Amino acid sequence: MAWVPAESAVEELMPRLLPVDPCDLTESFDPSVPPRTPQEYLKRVQIEAAQCPDVVVAQIDPKKLKRKQSVNVSLSGCQPAPEGYSPTLQWQQQQVAQFSVVRQSVNRHRSHWKSQQLDSNVTMPKSEDEEGWKKFCLGERQYAEGAIGPTKNENPEIDYIQIGFPPLLSIVSRMNQATVTSVLEYLSNWFGERDFTPELVVLHLFIFIMKQNYIYLYMRYDYSIYRYGRWLYALLACLEKPLLPEAHSLIRQLARRCSEVRLLVDSKDDERVPALNLLICLVSRYFDQRDLADEPS
Repeated sequence: MAWVPAESAVEELMPRLLPVDPCDLTESFDPSVPPRTPQEYLKRVQIEAAQCPDVVVAQIDPKKLKRKQSVNVSLSGCQPAPEGYSPTLQWQQQQVAQFSVVRQSVNRHRSHWKSQQLDSNVTMPKSEDEEGWKKFCLGERQYAEGAIGPTKNENPEIDYIQIGFPPLLSIVSRMNQATVTSVLEYLSNWFGERDFTPELVVLHLFIFIMKQNYIYLYMRYDYSIYRYGRWLYALLACLEKPLLPEAHSLIRQLARRCSEVRLLVDSKDDERVPALNLLICLVSRYFDQRDLADEPS
C-alpha cells in the first residue's frame, strides 16, 4: 500500500466542496475587521485552521467527573429483609404520609427561614467542598476520629463545630438542589465506607416536629445517636421531585446500603432495624423506587 501524505488523507476524508484558491497560510489579518468578500472569508478560515494544533489534550480534573458521574447506576434491588425484620404495609404508609407533611412544612417555611440571618458561628461550606460538609454536618471531632463517640446532651453551651450542626431550617433553606444532592452524596459515601454503628443512622421511635429553627427528630435516645440520621432525613425532605439522575442514583444507593446493613443485624428488636426500614421505605415508596420496597410482613 502506497504511503499517503497526511494532507492527502484529510482531503480523502473531507473532500473539498468549494473551489478555494491556495493562500499564504502564514499571512496575518485583523480579526476585528470583517471580511469584505466570500473569498476573503474562506481565506481567513484556511489561515485559522492552519494555526490550530493537530492534537489537543483536555485538562480534566477526575474528582469533578466522579462527582458528576450518573451512568454507573446499579439495577440491582435491595437485599430482602430477614424474616420478621420487614415492616408492615400500614407502618410504611404512615411513614410516607408523615414524610409528605414534613416536606410541605419545609417548603411553606422556606422563604421565611432563608431570609433569617445565620448565627455568627455558622459558615456554610461551598457545594463542592466535600470535606467541609462532612465536618459541618458530622462535626470536626467525628470527622477526625472516623466514628461517632458518646456526646453529652444538647444544651446552649454545646460546641456545634466539634459535634456538627443540626439541619436548621435557616441552613437547609439556603441549599439549592445541586447542594442538597452533593451533601446527600457526601454523607451517603461516609455511611458506605464505614462500619455501621447505632450512632450513625438510628432514627428509632421518632416524631418529626417543627420547633423554632430546627428540624427535630424527637427521640428517647441520646442526642449523639441521631445527629447523622437527622441530616439524611432533612436532605431527603428537601429533595425535589421529579428526581434528577444524580439524585435518583444516590437514593437508590442509600437504600441498598441500608438493606445490606440490615442483614448484619442479629436481632429484629435491634434499635437499628426501624431506622434502616424507614430510609428504605422513603426511598422506595415516597420517591417511587418500588423495586426496592420491602415486602410487608
